[in-house]
Amino acid sequence: MTIFKEKVDEEYLTVAETKEILEDLEMERAADEEREMRYELKRAIEHVNRFALLDPEESLEFVEQLQELEKVDEATAYKIANLRPLDRDELRAVFAQERYTLTGEELDDILDIVKQYA
Repeated sequence: MTIFKEKVDEEYLTVAETKEILEDLEMERAADEEREMRYELKRAIEHVNRFALLDPEESLEFVEQLQELEKVDEATAYKIANLRPLDRDELRAVFAQERYTLTGEELDDILDIVKQYA
């Protein structure tokens, strides 16, 4: 017997896209006076307000540019776009679980794209 529910769907989002979704949810909850915002929702809204520096269109552009690189898959592109690592060490941490390592040139290519959106 398992206590976990079945995963129905999975979708990657940037922090900017998440902010947009949470803003809509916040407005919906604010309109209904009887419905309180849970602690977790309040914290999530605070988090995206602090860390979402790009608008959703820019963040998706950022992800697309990262995905054009050979060793950057969709999940990693979203992770990089959300974290915006500033140096090689931070970027290596993103790739720590992968079975391959990136060369200095590949790391620099990714960091060049990150700098465009920093």
